[in-house]
Amino acid sequence: MSYDKPEPGLDSGKRKLKYLLLEKDNRVCADCSAPEPKWASANIGVFICLKCCDVHRSLGSHVSKVLSVTLDDWDDDQIDSMIEVGGNAAANSIYEACIPEGVSKPGPDASHEERSKFIRAKYENEDFLEPSLRIMSNSSDRDSPKRSSSQKFVDDLRSSSSKNTQEAMVVFIGILKVKVIEGRNLAVRDVRTSDPYVLLRLGEQKVQTTVVKSNLNPVWNEELMLSVPQDYGLLKVEVYDQDTFSADDIMGEAEVDIQPMVTSAMAFGDAGMFGDMQIGKWLKSNDNCLTEDSTVNIIDGKVKQKMTLKLQNVESGEMDLEIELMPLDS
Repeated sequence: MSYDKPEPGLDSGKRKLKYLLLEKDNRVCADCSAPEPKWASANIGVFICLKCCDVHRSLGSHVSKVLSVTLDDWDDDQIDSMIEVGGNAAANSIYEACIPEGVSKPGPDASHEERSKFIRAKYENEDFLEPSLRIMSNSSDRDSPKRSSSQKFVDDLRSSSSKNTQEAMVVFIGILKVKVIEGRNLAVRDVRTSDPYVLLRLGEQKVQTTVVKSNLNPVWNEELMLSVPQDYGLLKVEVYDQDTFSADDIMGEAEVDIQPMVTSAMAFGDAGMFGDMQIGKWLKSNDNCLTEDSTVNIIDGKVKQKMTLKLQNVESGEMDLEIELMPLDS
């Protein structure tokens, strides 16, 4: 199954669904972690593999409404429900919040019996919910027996004050693809060199590159992905030196204002309809870490922005990045 940018011919709903699949946790089955799930439970809000799909079907559509991501027709309510839940990570933060000792998730090679036992406990019996949610869920079911599993899940999310629940309800507007290209003249943190890696943060999310050993001018050319929340802030770039026997040393940091990128991309909608052109700009100033103005461009139907950042709070170092925004509503 391909996780490339959805083709321009897809309608808005299917594009949203495909972009949701770009998230790291949605690239594996929510129940057994098998790679490249091609099915989903539309009312629960999770992506699942074919083997787990068989078990979900046996639960009945009142518990789990199973659809093919690529083959079935989805209505707007089903797609909106998937988007609102947020996918596997958000759903599992609730449905697997309290897995007791001695109970293990099935793996990709688990038997049908193992899958069935775990999945029924997880969704049908709701054995792994936090106790407060479990009580709320059961009483709500008695009061409103026709309420869908997805709606019950969303209501429970809204009612809970836990950190995981609040994060699960974040509304995302797009996917930010960050290509970490290279660093230059980075700071020495070992005897004569450093073992650098780059950590990216956006809201509560964080992703990082691999470590390049003994190199002050490392080349990564790695692409990392982050979801862009509706209330997005600055993209934070941090460079660290990996240490084996002590805490990793900071090698500088920078902040990227993604507003020019987001505003430009949203204004133009489906970038695939336009030829190559400049559509925005982030200007160098004393208040940011740019070494020169950074333009936002449509290139081959994609909204991209290259930039060179001067690392802050460090004696030396620059970073080259390229960011690309894939709006959910394009």
